[in-house]
Amino acid sequence: MKADWVMFNKSKLKAVLDEYKKQFVEILWPKEKAKWEAVKQFQDNWNLASADFAAMLSNALAKVDKLVKSGSYFPIGMITELAEKAPEEVKAMFEALFDESEDIYKRIERFKEQSEYVRKTYHSKAVQHYQNESIIITYLWLQYPDKYYIYKFREVKAFATELESNYTFKQGSYEDNIRNFLSFYNEVCAELKKDEELKKLMASQLTDECYSDPNLRTLPIDVGHFVAKYYDNGLGTDEWWPKDYTPGLSVDDWEEVLNDSKVFNQSSLEIMRRILDFGGEASCTQLANKYGGTKNFYNSGSSSLAKRIVKKTGCQVMPRDEGGSRWWSVLYLGKNAKKGEDGSFIWRLRDELAEALKRVDLSEVDLYAKPEPAGESSEQNYWFLIGNPKIWSMSGWAVNAVQDYTLYTEEGKKRRVFQNFLDAKVGDIVIGYESTPVKQIVAIFRVSAEHDGKKLSFQKIEGLSSPIDYSILSNSPELEDMEGLPQLQGSLFKLTREEYEFIIDLIRNENPISLSNTKKAYTKADFLNEVYMTETDYDRLAAVLKNKKNIILQGAPGVGKTFAAKRLAYSIMGEKDDNRIEFVQFHQNYSYEDFMMGYKPAENGFELKYGIFYRFCQKALSCPDKDYFFIIDEINRGNLSKIFGELLMLIEADYRDKKITLAYNEVPFSVPNNLYIIGMMNTADRSLAMIDYALRRRFSFFDMEPGFDSQGFVDYRKDLNNDTFNRLIDCIKDLNQVIAQDKSLGKGFCIGHSYFCNWTDANCTDEWMKNVVDFDILPMLSEYWFDENSTLQTWEANLHGVFK
Repeated sequence: MKADWVMFNKSKLKAVLDEYKKQFVEILWPKEKAKWEAVKQFQDNWNLASADFAAMLSNALAKVDKLVKSGSYFPIGMITELAEKAPEEVKAMFEALFDESEDIYKRIERFKEQSEYVRKTYHSKAVQHYQNESIIITYLWLQYPDKYYIYKFREVKAFATELESNYTFKQGSYEDNIRNFLSFYNEVCAELKKDEELKKLMASQLTDECYSDPNLRTLPIDVGHFVAKYYDNGLGTDEWWPKDYTPGLSVDDWEEVLNDSKVFNQSSLEIMRRILDFGGEASCTQLANKYGGTKNFYNSGSSSLAKRIVKKTGCQVMPRDEGGSRWWSVLYLGKNAKKGEDGSFIWRLRDELAEALKRVDLSEVDLYAKPEPAGESSEQNYWFLIGNPKIWSMSGWAVNAVQDYTLYTEEGKKRRVFQNFLDAKVGDIVIGYESTPVKQIVAIFRVSAEHDGKKLSFQKIEGLSSPIDYSILSNSPELEDMEGLPQLQGSLFKLTREEYEFIIDLIRNENPISLSNTKKAYTKADFLNEVYMTETDYDRLAAVLKNKKNIILQGAPGVGKTFAAKRLAYSIMGEKDDNRIEFVQFHQNYSYEDFMMGYKPAENGFELKYGIFYRFCQKALSCPDKDYFFIIDEINRGNLSKIFGELLMLIEADYRDKKITLAYNEVPFSVPNNLYIIGMMNTADRSLAMIDYALRRRFSFFDMEPGFDSQGFVDYRKDLNNDTFNRLIDCIKDLNQVIAQDKSLGKGFCIGHSYFCNWTDANCTDEWMKNVVDFDILPMLSEYWFDENSTLQTWEANLHGVFK
C-alpha cells in the first residue's frame, strides 16, 4: 500500500510516536521538561524596558544552559557577559532579532555580525562570541514559542532521515538548512496536533513552572530529540536488535579473545560474569543494583571492550546513521526496557559470546564489586584539569616538570568546584586539557603535593603527541554525565573510574605505549656501514646540523638522501627511536593549515585543527633532554613561504625556544631547541623552482654525491665478488664523469649508488643488473639527453656492453 506522504513518511512518524508515548511519562518527561520550564522562565522575565538590561537578560536565560549543550559552545555565558559590558548595544541586537518584519536568515546573520562587533569593541579578551545559528534560533523560540523551535543540526538531520523526509540537511548549507528545518518541523507539528492521546499526555505533565505550549510547538523539538538520542532503527520495538549486523566472530574466535588479557581485562571480565550470572541479559541499572559499581562502569566498560575487540580481530562495527559507531552491538543485542524494569535499555549477550564464556574459567573474577571501607577512600582518584593555553600551557611543559595551580583567582575568588582542590591527594591521576582555542587533552599529570591552602601541585608524567579533541569528548555517550561537560570551563573536575578508563582508552588508541623500553643503540660506525659516505663527510654533516638546526640534503636521484636522513637522526640520538622522528612529504597543494594549523569543516561550521609540525613541536617540548628530528621529503615541491609562514623566523637557530603569538589561535608558540629539521631535495628535477632566499638562509645545504668510492661501498663490492657488477659500477662512474662535465647537466644529475645496493652474491644476477640498466638508468638518460640522440645511443651501448 502506498505510504501517506507530505514531505515525510507519516507511517514512520506514527511508529516513532507510538514508542515516544510509551516512554513519555516515566522516562522522557523528567529529563526533557526543562524545555517547557526554560520558555516559562524567559516569558515571565523578558522585559526590554528593564532599567538593568544585563540582569534581566541573565534572569530570562537562567534555565537555558542545559538546552544548548553542544560540541564547543557556551553562548549563554558569553551573551550575558557582552550585555554587562555593552547593555545598550546588546539590547538593540535583540530588538532587531525579534523584529518579525524582516527575513529570518538576515536577522540571524546580522545578530552574528553585531555580536562580533561588540566582542571586538568591548570584550576583546574573549576569543569569539559563540553566537551561532543554533543559539540565535533558540532566542527566537524563547520569544515566540508558538512559531519557532530549537535548531540542532544533528538532531534535525537524524529526525528527517528517520522519517524519510524530502527535506535535506547538508553540512555548511546554513541558510537552506534553517529554512528546511522550519518547514519540516511545521509539518511535523501539524501531524502531532492530530494525536489526541499525545495531547492528553502532554497536558497531564505540565505544571505551573512550565510553558503551557497551547499549539504544541515545543513538542516537535522533543520528538526530534527522542529520535536522535533514543529511537534508532528498530530500538523502539520489543524485538532484539540489530537483526542485520553481526561482528562475524565464531565461538572459537570469542574464546581466543577472551583469553587475551590485553582485550578482556579484569573490569571486562567482571562485566561479562555479572551479565552472564543475571541470565545473559540485563540493563546497566540492573547490574549496578545487584552487583555494585556504577551504571557508567558497565556502559563505558562495554564500549571500551568492544573497541579493543575490533582492533584485535578486525571485525566490522555497526555505524550510526548520524556518524560514529554503535560499539555495544559487537557484544550484545539490545532493546528498550519494559515499563517497571530498572533501566531504559536491555542488553543480551550474543549467542557465540555467551557460549564462549561458558568455556572459560571465571571463578576468580569478582561477581560483586568490592565495597569501599567505611570512612576511607582507598580507590584511586581521577581528575580533569583545565588550563588556559594563553596563560598556563600544559603541552609546553617538560615531562616530570612540576607546576602549581592556585586555589584562588587573581581576584581572590575560589576556583570552580573548590572542594575538588581540597579532596585531591598525592598520587591521584589527572587528565590535562587546554581550553579555547586549543580544546584538546594534551597531557597526563599526577598530583605531586596536596594543597597548602593556596595551591595544588601537579607533575607532568606524559605529553600526548596525538591530542584528543573536545568534539570526541562531547559526542561520547560514556561521558555525558561527566562533571564539567558540556562547557569544560573551570579548573578541576572529578572523574569517575569509568570515565577515566574511557578517556584513557581514547588516549591509548591514539598514543600507544611502547612495550619495550630498550632501544637498539646506533653509532657513527653503524651509519658509515649503512650509508655510503666518507667519515669526513659524516662528521661535517652532523656538525652542521647540530649548529644550524636545519639542513637540506640535496643531490641526484639514487644517492640515498631519504635513507641517510633517518640514519643521521639515529646516529645523533645514539639509538633507533622512531618515536622521536616525524616524516612528511611536501607537494604543491601542501599548506600552512596542513603543516601548522588551520580551520577545517566541522559539524557546527569550522574547527581549528593542529598540523603535523605543531604537534611534533609540542612532543619535543615535553622532553627537552632528548633530540627530535622532523624530516621533509621533496622539500622544494611545496610553496615554502606559504607552508612555513611565521616559522621562517622561529626555525632559525637563534630564535629557538623564543615564543611569538600565532595569528590563528593567539597562543604563544616556539620551535624547541631540541628539534632538528632535515629536508631532502632532488637536484635533477628540472620542473622544480629554486628555494626562495628567505628559506635558503635558514637552512644549510649539504651535497650528497654518489658513494661509489666510499669505504662502505668498496667493502660491499668486495663482498659481492662479481666481475659483471664491478664492470657495471666502473661504467656508471665513467658515465657520471661525463654527466658532471656536461654544461646542461652537472654533478647534480649524476647516477646514485642506491640503485645498486642491498644485494648479495646469491641474487646479484645478470638479469637483475640488466633490469636496473633498462628500467632505471636508461629512462633517466633519455630524459637528460632528449635532444642528443647520439650521446644516448653511445651510453646505451656502453651499459649493455657490460654484459657481453
